[in-house]
Amino acid sequence: MATLKSRNALRLRRHGRIRTRMLGSAQRPRLSVFRSLHHVYAQIIDDTTGRTLAAASTREKDVANGLASRSNVAAAERVGTLVAQRAKEKGVTAIVFDRGGYKYHGRIKALADAARGAGLEF
Repeated sequence: MATLKSRNALRLRRHGRIRTRMLGSAQRPRLSVFRSLHHVYAQIIDDTTGRTLAAASTREKDVANGLASRSNVAAAERVGTLVAQRAKEKGVTAIVFDRGGYKYHGRIKALADAARGAGLEF
């Protein structure tokens, strides 16, 4: 009889498969996205050095100001624009998008579209 796995365990398996093919470099760092029930997190990572170049999340006060909820599409859009602005300040214009094992819709898609709209190429 097959054992039941949690949604998060299945997501982590998908994320592992994605990460075997994806590597962020200094020229094209990786935009990694994590979403929880209450928040959305995004960070731009150079995997060759293991450093985070820019990050944003709904836990920051300036992101959360004026939002009805920190876990909806509007919050994800604000995080996407903010992480893109911070990346451009560091000189990053092209990235690789790591959806983190999540489906590309809803908050993940909103964050990616907002980052594209703010000037990141992927």
